[in-house]
Amino acid sequence: MNYKSKIQLAYRLVIDSNSTFVWDKYVFEDTFQEYLLQHQQFNSKENPKETFRELLAENEKASKLHYLAGIAAANYVQQLKGNLYRITDALGNNYFPFINYRLDIINTDISDMGKHKIGITFYSPIFTYLGTINNHYLLSKNTDDTTEFETFMLAMQTHLSVCFLKE
Repeated sequence: MNYKSKIQLAYRLVIDSNSTFVWDKYVFEDTFQEYLLQHQQFNSKENPKETFRELLAENEKASKLHYLAGIAAANYVQQLKGNLYRITDALGNNYFPFINYRLDIINTDISDMGKHKIGITFYSPIFTYLGTINNHYLLSKNTDDTTEFETFMLAMQTHLSVCFLKE
């Protein structure tokens, strides 16, 4: 990658019954309740399925449940006002701006809320990638063609990935 490379980052937050943040707990509970309401549209009365994976194997239209359960998380994501405060830059500032997100159901079970598990992937705006230093991405919000950049650094870490690259 050269200094004119443009990248977009994605950070995946996994939420389950062991999540400790209050925000996560609200998202966990509300997406489970929404799943309970919505799964009935896709579950067979003759041969009902308890888990999401079983239901998905039986009825491919059940993939719509990712979106339908995700509606319950929309207001919580909106509360973040475009910043995920769980990732810090190299200076210790909480820093991960996002412009979009996608919720997916990892699995759930209508008979056991403790098995409910979702992922929310947050997508950053486009950044200019300037290189890697000590396992940190050197980035700039400035995406104009220039040779001067105000920068910040984000550590390479679990659940953080480059999801778009333009050289």
